[in-house]
Amino acid sequence: MFPVFTVIFLIVPIVEIYLLIQVGQVIGALWTVFLVVLTAVIGVWLLKIQGMSMLQRAQDKMLTGQMPAQEMLEGIGLVLAGAFLLTPGFFTDGIGFLLLFPPTRAWLVRKLVVKMMGSSQFSQQSGVRGFHFESRSRQRKTESDVIEGVNYKRED
Repeated sequence: MFPVFTVIFLIVPIVEIYLLIQVGQVIGALWTVFLVVLTAVIGVWLLKIQGMSMLQRAQDKMLTGQMPAQEMLEGIGLVLAGAFLLTPGFFTDGIGFLLLFPPTRAWLVRKLVVKMMGSSQFSQQSGVRGFHFESRSRQRKTESDVIEGVNYKRED
């Protein structure tokens, strides 16, 4: 695993510098800097929208008694997207925008889960959406579950 990270930390900055130089030669240094800042601003704005949407989906699932496993993993993808978008450069911005795109993010989460689970059968079950739990408070109550009581007001 260590050699993979070493290669990534060496190659990504080289690719970023190369792309910045090439774009700078075509449109100029000032416009290149402006474009890098603009992509970061647009990316953070889109990240906020996607994050709020994902948070709402997670809350909806919890209200129905389901575990928001897919949404939690997509949240990690959104954190990575934010990190890539705030890193100056066009290559990392491209990766960040891909992670902001919901189908790409869901596909990546499915691939990650399949790799972690080590099962090709799991990939046919639409990722982590198959997990489900039911809280005790959401189950149907029977006569034996009812506890009657009196609500007293405390007067000082």
